[in-house]
Amino acid sequence: MIKRLQQQLRDHPRIVDVAVAVVFCACSFPGSAVPLPGRDLGVPWWPGVLLGVISSTALLWRHGRPRTTAVVTGVCAIAMTALGYILTVLLLGPLMVALYALAVRTDRRTANGFAFTGIALLLVTALIAGPTDEPLVLKLMGPVFWLLLPTSLGTATRLRAAVLEAVQARAEHAERTREEDARRRVTEERLRIARELHDVVAHHLVLAKIQAGVVARSLRSRPAEAERIVTELAGTTSSALRELRAAVGLLRHTDDQEWPLDPVPGLAQLPELIASFKTAGLTVTVTGAGEPRPLSAGADLAAYRIVQEALTNVTKHAASRSAAVRLAYSRDRLGVTITNEGGVTPPSSPASGSGYGLVGMRERALSVGGRLRAGRRAQGGFEVVAELPLHPSTPDEAAAT
Repeated sequence: MIKRLQQQLRDHPRIVDVAVAVVFCACSFPGSAVPLPGRDLGVPWWPGVLLGVISSTALLWRHGRPRTTAVVTGVCAIAMTALGYILTVLLLGPLMVALYALAVRTDRRTANGFAFTGIALLLVTALIAGPTDEPLVLKLMGPVFWLLLPTSLGTATRLRAAVLEAVQARAEHAERTREEDARRRVTEERLRIARELHDVVAHHLVLAKIQAGVVARSLRSRPAEAERIVTELAGTTSSALRELRAAVGLLRHTDDQEWPLDPVPGLAQLPELIASFKTAGLTVTVTGAGEPRPLSAGADLAAYRIVQEALTNVTKHAASRSAAVRLAYSRDRLGVTITNEGGVTPPSSPASGSGYGLVGMRERALSVGGRLRAGRRAQGGFEVVAELPLHPSTPDEAAAT
């Protein structure tokens, strides 16, 4: 019942304003008739009632015009003091409510300025025109206390509301940041899976296509070689299915025990990768410089996929049938260089930057804190150069290790 009443009052604030005005109008009647102990009222009661009604009515506009309301109620209180009324809480009530509303809706400087100005004017008026037989303590201390109290309470209420608003704003910002971070992570995960699928499909389908062409050409004239290529083709498709299964497994929860993930490939599997290109007629030479150092999981996978994609582009687009891979280890970085020394890369090929191959290689290098550049060589052919950090350089990669 009480909650319903409170809700009704919140839904109809004008009723509350009218009720407050009526209450203080009613208080003006006894407030205007309060004499000093043992003495008669020295002034008629009706001017005080009239001023009380005016100041109480002004409270109806305290929400929209708090400064005007404070001025009107303050002038009425000063007039009552000048007429000789004793400023009890019954007569100061409208001014107290006006100062409270002003403190809630304005800044501290404005609220304190109105409050101290009103107190000063009331005290000066009380000393000059107030009842001469009224005790000085009652004449001075009463108005000061009753007017400072609502100003302090209003300031505290405003500060509390500001703190609650700031807390709510921070909570909304944190929630919005979490949603944006979640969307960003989803986008990054989609790009990572897209890169994996592109590398796996492009590499194995190119090899399978070349091997199928060799089989078709050798089936009648060289059946033994055709049989060997068919066996290698079966191995290529099996490897493709295995890597596709691992890539699709990224879409499933890591706690799903019914879908075990295959080990992530890295430079340790580079010999098998080179051998797979040999069956497609591409001769790859691998050289090294510096002392081999362990790589982070992200950098190891990025190096493997960059070599895989670059050699796949050579197989598809280059005129020559040879390529070179150079791994150069320094103190904190690994340099991976893939060169094709003969032929010209067609401008429309992925290696020239119009497809997803080069984009994917750059994204892989950037994802682990490295960089990649690619372009035609002055002496002919194409070159891909990647520089990868040996240790985790991004939070995501550090988490992955």
